[in-house]
Amino acid sequence: MTNPYWRLMRADRPIGTLLLAWPMLAALLIAGAGNPPVKVVVLFLIGAFVMRSAGCVINDYADRDIDGHVSRTQQRPLATGEVKAWQALVLFAGLLIIALLIVLQFNKATVLLSIAAAGVATLYPFCKRFTQLPQVVLGIAFSFGILMPFTALEQGLPLVAWVLFAANICWTVAYDTEYAMADRADDVKIGVKSTAILFGGFDKLAIALLQLATLGLMFWLGWLLNFGWLYWLGLIIITLLFAWQQVMIFYREPQRCFQAFLHNNHVGWVLAAAIAASYWY
Repeated sequence: MTNPYWRLMRADRPIGTLLLAWPMLAALLIAGAGNPPVKVVVLFLIGAFVMRSAGCVINDYADRDIDGHVSRTQQRPLATGEVKAWQALVLFAGLLIIALLIVLQFNKATVLLSIAAAGVATLYPFCKRFTQLPQVVLGIAFSFGILMPFTALEQGLPLVAWVLFAANICWTVAYDTEYAMADRADDVKIGVKSTAILFGGFDKLAIALLQLATLGLMFWLGWLLNFGWLYWLGLIIITLLFAWQQVMIFYREPQRCFQAFLHNNHVGWVLAAAIAASYWY
């Protein structure tokens, strides 16, 4: 078995880093007009890994007394005792320091956005105790990675940044609701809140509406940027990917819902590729 600290950071399961990185890469491409500086791209991608890892550590710290009661999470290092609570906090602090050292390479606006992002990411794991909308908080935390490339490349925060920001929030809430559907039975039993519980029997409809909102905002983005046919082809593919996810979650089987969540990696890379192709073709 891999190192428990590595597993605590969820570094052995990169889906979260990928879901954070793809829209960030899309924002870098737009802010850099298709040619963002390589150094900036590398720093942001490292930052995505570090911040996602920090988010996983604080999430498991917050859930250390809960994960042992959930079948899918009962082998996590804090739940099994492989890592102590204080050790997790030290690791979390170390990851935040690394993230700060990375973001200090950029301007004041980017630093301030990163502080806000870290604050929201730290708050997220605790939200499931008092709100049925922790997925919205996660969406906001993940979407700061879209705003920061624009400020880092001295573009300010134009309308296209906010459109992509809003699209990413809708998309994140959709895929994290799929994730929550996989844990719904355990979450109800232990009293954890989620959009999957909130939506109840309307969960599939809510996800479909969020996916439609994502597509609508991506359509607006392409129109604002005057993208060509390759971008629109990308949106067609994303529409088909969303449709397939609806098939996957149709019977609400936990494993299939989790697979639908993982399937969103394809949505991310198709979006980034469509934007890159629109600039490079």
